[in-house]
Amino acid sequence: MKRALISVSDKTGILEFAKSLRELGYEIVSSSGTAKYLRENGIEVIEVSQITGFPEILDGRVKTLHPKIHGGLLALRDNPEHLKQLQENDIKPIDIVAINLYPFEKTVKKGADIDEIVENIDIGGPAMVRASAKNYRFVAIITDPSDYNKVIQELKENGEVSLSTKKYLSVKAFRHTAFYDGMVSNVLAEKFEITEDFPTELSIPLRKHTTLRYGENPHQKGSLYINPLEDIGFSVSNWQILQGKEMSFNNYLDTDSALNLVKEFEEPACVIVKHNNPCGVATADNVKNAYEKALKTDPKSAFGGIVAVNREVDTELANKLTEIFLEVVAAPSFTAQALNILSSKKNLRVVKVDNFDKEVIGKDLRRVSGGMLIQDRDRQLFNELKVVTKTKPTEKQLEDMVFAYKVVKHLKSNAVVIVKDKMTLGIGPGQTSRVDSLETAVKKAKEFGFDLEGSVIASEAFFPFRDSIDFASKYGIKAVIQPGGSIRDQEVIDACDEYGIAMVFTGMRHFKH
Repeated sequence: MKRALISVSDKTGILEFAKSLRELGYEIVSSSGTAKYLRENGIEVIEVSQITGFPEILDGRVKTLHPKIHGGLLALRDNPEHLKQLQENDIKPIDIVAINLYPFEKTVKKGADIDEIVENIDIGGPAMVRASAKNYRFVAIITDPSDYNKVIQELKENGEVSLSTKKYLSVKAFRHTAFYDGMVSNVLAEKFEITEDFPTELSIPLRKHTTLRYGENPHQKGSLYINPLEDIGFSVSNWQILQGKEMSFNNYLDTDSALNLVKEFEEPACVIVKHNNPCGVATADNVKNAYEKALKTDPKSAFGGIVAVNREVDTELANKLTEIFLEVVAAPSFTAQALNILSSKKNLRVVKVDNFDKEVIGKDLRRVSGGMLIQDRDRQLFNELKVVTKTKPTEKQLEDMVFAYKVVKHLKSNAVVIVKDKMTLGIGPGQTSRVDSLETAVKKAKEFGFDLEGSVIASEAFFPFRDSIDFASKYGIKAVIQPGGSIRDQEVIDACDEYGIAMVFTGMRHFKH
């Protein structure tokens, strides 16, 4: 008689699976909790302790760690010496294994104390999973309830699980234990207050959230993965897609960029993003007015863009949003009337963002060929605001400069943004020289009829030469905010003094590549 071992904390589908195995003539072995559950539902089962001849000890910490279990899992059925040793030690081979591990993730998320968290670190389960996966030629290891039906179907049709399926299940099992161990190491590092920011070895648990239609381009495949330990913060896992077409790879990138920028502002704010760069940002007394101001910056680029606001979308704003073609609208909440209005745009993706007010958890990760660059997230705006020119900024100019610096922090480098009355007038991102970025911003502002007299500019890194100041002075720009730190800072300061322009150093740059 063939033998199956079942030990699960998640009981989804396990009764049907076990019944099918019994009907196919399998003897079922199980640990105490699962054994009790199966018996209560009329399924005959042998407890692990009956096989090992040893009781569960240490409050169940030790029950399956025994040669009579692991011998049955690891024996090579085509190795005569292995078979001989099984016979000598009265060990029966185990052919099917269904295991899912202690609910560590759920225990952490319910706010359990460290003792309960540690007790939910599975030891015997991963050992059996890995043993079974190692011996994939002879053992089918199922760690995901969604695979039960596939295994039963093959057993019914062929009398055995195919080698290709066993290989697939083996790989899935090793991924599962790696994911589990990654969660454990990350949680314990936090709970034990291990202050090692960049450890020698690092595991990042990721779970597939969504299969995307394609990646950045139609010829690229793509999927969205989430870190289950980060969804208690501001996370894509807490986005609710209320209506519209399926979110694309680029939609996710652009919406995340828009939301991270709009979260910089305490007052009602709107950000419009196109191709992962803001094309309009504004604050106002309400989000409708903020949207209208942001849209004025560059209505041409806003077509087909992503809109994010940091307040509830109401009827007034919803009516405005339906006037042009947009890909995504994202906000902390929407009124019922607003959703009804937005539903007239059936393809418009409407995204409700839960945990909006919480911080993003974890490091910033960037993929490079064959590796990963990891850094702290860019959370701080400036060290100090130091006036370095003879001309001092007015209070209003200072407010606009801080606003502008929040925006430029989120632009691709090199970047310059022009702002007046807490509204972007011109945005110049991603140029190879800073003066080119400024020229782009001015060109954009002029294209849509803005008078730049009295406006301010922000740069995410220092001005290497005075040429940008010379250029800015021609258009009535009256204040500059930048990190400082160039060997030619004095040259740039002198240029500002020459034109009566106020300049503030922040002492903190914000490169974004």
